[in-house]
Amino acid sequence: MAYNYNKFLRLQKMPTLWCWGCGDGVILKATLRAIEKTGWKQDDICIISGIGCSGRFSSYVDFNTIHTTHGRTIAYATGVKLANPDKHIICVAGDGDGLAIGGNHTIHGCRRNIDINMILINNFIYGLTNSQTSPTTPQGFWSVTMKKGNIDPTFNASNLAIAAGASFVGRETVNDPKKMERLLVKGFEHKGFSFMEILSNCHVNLGRKNKMASAMENLDWIDSITTPKAKFDKMSEEERLNLLPTGILHHNEDAAEYCEMYEKVKQAHQGGAKITQNDFAKKI
Repeated sequence: MAYNYNKFLRLQKMPTLWCWGCGDGVILKATLRAIEKTGWKQDDICIISGIGCSGRFSSYVDFNTIHTTHGRTIAYATGVKLANPDKHIICVAGDGDGLAIGGNHTIHGCRRNIDINMILINNFIYGLTNSQTSPTTPQGFWSVTMKKGNIDPTFNASNLAIAAGASFVGRETVNDPKKMERLLVKGFEHKGFSFMEILSNCHVNLGRKNKMASAMENLDWIDSITTPKAKFDKMSEEERLNLLPTGILHHNEDAAEYCEMYEKVKQAHQGGAKITQNDFAKKI
């Protein structure tokens, strides 16, 4: 029996404005299924998105939503979470929104380990604004800002999140919505900053300009550059070249969460006590 998404959608906003075959719709549906599995109440959820194709995400869902300025999803989300620590915050950003103009906010969200769920939709290009190079555009790929081929080294987004301090980091692709859904459930259930990178196709503004004219060709390319973490871990360094592992890449359940640390500070201030490093020993 088909899943009924209607209760989670603003049906008056349908159909979506995403291009035919875009992976954003697959991610939207997997996110809604994952939310239902957590058992969260709709009124206890806030979804925040920025600018770009992923920015439309918040328009289509029937939760508390914020459509923010470019790159500022984590900044807004931090304020919402600190003011409402019992609510569930989901940020949706693209690779340009979350790693370029918003890269600073992303790394500090990871560093603080605040209980926010970040879904980074990585389609390797600025899709909405017509094919500018993003921080994840592969070297050698054509873009309107690198017409002879991209020379910029690329970010490994999940590795960046791990290094910055996120306590839950995972990666999946739109090729396997069920695996994506399971990753999202694990991330949503985690207490701390959950960074979930979803590799998606943009066959219109990345694919067709780089010899992947259809959605399926773009998806086949994504499949060719990914492999499950269990298999990746057994590979030699040479075999790992140009491959990205998928699955849960990092999970630290002992890291201190920022809202809980902030509550300790408030309690100490009210009682006249001082906070010491020992109060956050788990973090270290």
